[in-house]
Amino acid sequence: MAQLSERLNRLSPSATLAMSQKSGEMKAQGIDVINMSVGEPDFNTPDHIKEAAKKAVDENYSRYSPVPGYVDLRNAIVAKLKNENGLEYTANEILVSNGAKQSVCNAIMALVNDGEEVVIPAPYWVSYPQMVKLAGGVPVIIEAGFEQNFKITPEQLEAAITPKTRMLILCSPSNPTGSVYSETELKGLAEVIRRHDDVFVLADEIYEHINYTGRHYSIASISGMKERSIIVNGVSKAYAMTGWRIGYIAAPEWIVKGCNKLQGQYTSGPCSVSQKAAEAAYTSSQECVAEMRNAFKRRRDLIVGLAKDIPGLEVNEPEGAFYLFPKCSSYFGKSYDGHTIRTSTDLALFLLEDGHVATVAGDAFGDPYCFRMSYATSDDNIREAMSRIKNSLAKLK
Repeated sequence: MAQLSERLNRLSPSATLAMSQKSGEMKAQGIDVINMSVGEPDFNTPDHIKEAAKKAVDENYSRYSPVPGYVDLRNAIVAKLKNENGLEYTANEILVSNGAKQSVCNAIMALVNDGEEVVIPAPYWVSYPQMVKLAGGVPVIIEAGFEQNFKITPEQLEAAITPKTRMLILCSPSNPTGSVYSETELKGLAEVIRRHDDVFVLADEIYEHINYTGRHYSIASISGMKERSIIVNGVSKAYAMTGWRIGYIAAPEWIVKGCNKLQGQYTSGPCSVSQKAAEAAYTSSQECVAEMRNAFKRRRDLIVGLAKDIPGLEVNEPEGAFYLFPKCSSYFGKSYDGHTIRTSTDLALFLLEDGHVATVAGDAFGDPYCFRMSYATSDDNIREAMSRIKNSLAKLK
């Protein structure tokens, strides 16, 4: 009998991709669906970056690149980390991959052994626990709900660490909540990590530049933490380059060498043309980043105001990324036209079928009381989507 591997059977499908696919199928049937499930900017890649890619094609960057990426790009990342984050790295401490998603997976696969534990604050990005399972590790979930602004405390972290703990995954600004850890909060978590030998932090900073607090803080910049941190970042969110598939890690050289060994066996180096585009993104004017961030901040303010006007939703104010993660549990137990809402998954499906707005249930992110909406869409779409959501939710009694 045909049978998939046990490794694959441990994994769950991506809920975000599943909801996006379902909304796409409804659109194909002629239904006017507003898709707020997708985690990507709605802007086009800036023209100067596209021009760099065209130039790379003309200059015949069409062959395999080195496994860790072109040295010019790695040096550009080194300069970015020094200038923007005050962190000193060398090109040998940078590994460029096929998107930040591969960068996260590389680090987990390279460091986590069978049975070792990885601490993951919830709400979390849907792929973190699945990647840990793929590596044979054990996800240890710390719940950090709406009431604590979706951020864990040092006390919670200390209580979660055991002799089997290998890693903490920290995402700031956060997907799915938009929460941002302050310097003080990061110092508190770092103090806990430093008390435990052989525990590392995977710092997913892919939303670094979509930050409304005025400054991004990296846990690697805290005393004693650089050698314990694996920074993950890339060009997808800040430069609207999701399809270019360029991410990277910055980490101690021995970790980078391990990830390089792994990557060399299953993908090799990332796309050569995309690397030259990413190099241009890092070495050119950052005005485009500021323009997109300002647009996202305006949209954040718009969607928060509209969501707070919907009875039954509890809404915080995200400090980064482009997601709103309202608490919706007041609707649990209510019904309309044969739909009974028992979970956030039920609510997300109801909003899709009744209001024709695609969101993602909080269950997928480890928080069953909330749901995620992406405001990486136009102001008009946000207004229309929130109007539809308000009307649909008003039907539930």
